Amino acid sequence: MAENVDIGSASGAPEEAAITEFGPERAALADTYVGEDAVLTYARAQSARTGIRAIGPSGGAFLRLLAAAVGAKSVAEIGTGTGVSGVYLLRGMRPDGVLTTVDREPVRQQYAREAYQAAGFAPNRARFIPGRALDVLPRLADGQYDLVFCDGDPAESQSYLAESLRLLRPGGMVCFEGVFQEGRLAEPDLDDPQTHAVRELVREVRESDRLLPALLPVSDGLLCAVKR
Repeated sequence: MAENVDIGSASGAPEEAAITEFGPERAALADTYVGEDAVLTYARAQSARTGIRAIGPSGGAFLRLLAAAVGAKSVAEIGTGTGVSGVYLLRGMRPDGVLTTVDREPVRQQYAREAYQAAGFAPNRARFIPGRALDVLPRLADGQYDLVFCDGDPAESQSYLAESLRLLRPGGMVCFEGVFQEGRLAEPDLDDPQTHAVRELVREVRESDRLLPALLPVSDGLLCAVKR
């Protein structure tokens, strides 16, 4: 049975979005389907130690799939974390691909560097840029990226989208992690600034004539769109 959740619309798009029931048993199956090796287990443990939430195994596997599907050579990542998502992305990218990853915490990036090395990636496969994403992204080249993965501050999501559209080549893809906001997105009575910003992002992506979107029930919600 589907639950109808009002996320609003300002341009004539449907006022309600049907969210298919996707219980914990199915989510657990998706998370265990591929499995994670010692490198990802280590990176995930470091994430827990530092108090940040890493993308789940099902979401990571999907990122790897997308990177392979688009033949990604150049990927930008907002929110390095401790390297969980980066390992997945690098494993899907072309052997000569480079991941440019941005995080305001250099300590986290060091953990990620260790994870990439343990996974067997050469140092030149990743470019680490410390700093606030909205200060760093304007310095990156227009139209040179195959995929942009956004896992930064949810309150800045719409700004990330604007930068991503500039960075991506036509046919490139942007993905946002955590859009379900641990269930808050589907609760119309909850409208704190962070949840409101993500709702606006979901609406903007859905209504943009420059994007072909899909909202996927993996991890805590993965919003992906192809730039036309």
